[in-house]
Amino acid sequence: MPVAQRQEQTTAGRQGLLVAERLTRAFGGPPVVDGVSFTLARGSITGLIGPNGAGKTTLFNLIAGSLAPGGGTLTLDGARIDGLRPDQVFARGLARTFQIPRPFPAMTVLENVMLAPPGQAGERFWTNWLRPAAVAAEERRNRDRAMLWLDFVGLAKLSAQPAGVLSGGQRKLLELARVLVAEPRLILLDEPGAGVSPPLLALIMEKIAELNARGTTFLVIEHNMDLVMTLCRPVLVLAQGRLLLEGSPEEVRRDPRVVEAYLG
Repeated sequence: MPVAQRQEQTTAGRQGLLVAERLTRAFGGPPVVDGVSFTLARGSITGLIGPNGAGKTTLFNLIAGSLAPGGGTLTLDGARIDGLRPDQVFARGLARTFQIPRPFPAMTVLENVMLAPPGQAGERFWTNWLRPAAVAAEERRNRDRAMLWLDFVGLAKLSAQPAGVLSGGQRKLLELARVLVAEPRLILLDEPGAGVSPPLLALIMEKIAELNARGTTFLVIEHNMDLVMTLCRPVLVLAQGRLLLEGSPEEVRRDPRVVEAYLG
């Protein structure tokens, strides 16, 4: 179906976990994201590709709440999230990772993951004095959950090490564990394969597929076309801020517009 026809569909006519309708964002010049509409099907791994400068990161920032759209709407599971702060979006079950992971290097791997769950009782000063037992019990639960996800991503043996000693690929796995401890419904992955060794890339791909099989939905920005073609169904192609094509990896690979704009 042509993109123009897809964008004419209304939210009411779509079924999906996340629905973007005519999202637009400019920074004083031409729009960086220009009327982009798409639906993420629940339980899918959707790829987002395009040349440098296509607007992919800006689109991610709009979805995650780091930027407010200049126009258009975003709904997550039927509720509007456009204009919400990142912490509010996160609390509604949408989490993201970054192309360059941002751990606290002096804190241990375990402590980095334990920081992630929102709304912890120990964050409120008075609770530590009035309900110390409840704070301690919650901390034990968070520690157990953090170790569970560190074991899942293969970092349990490094849990007591400072995060600063991790390799680039291990930092991406740590960031994934930090996201998972909050049990989001939708995860935005920003170039999970960038700068990662082949063995760790294979592990990351395996974990994404396993989480997806458990029901987690993903939107993935990625330049590694092997990862995209292996994991992602469908693939969105962004060019000059507009959605050029939405289709299967095979359709994307064959489309002459994509070849000219990106794959060429």
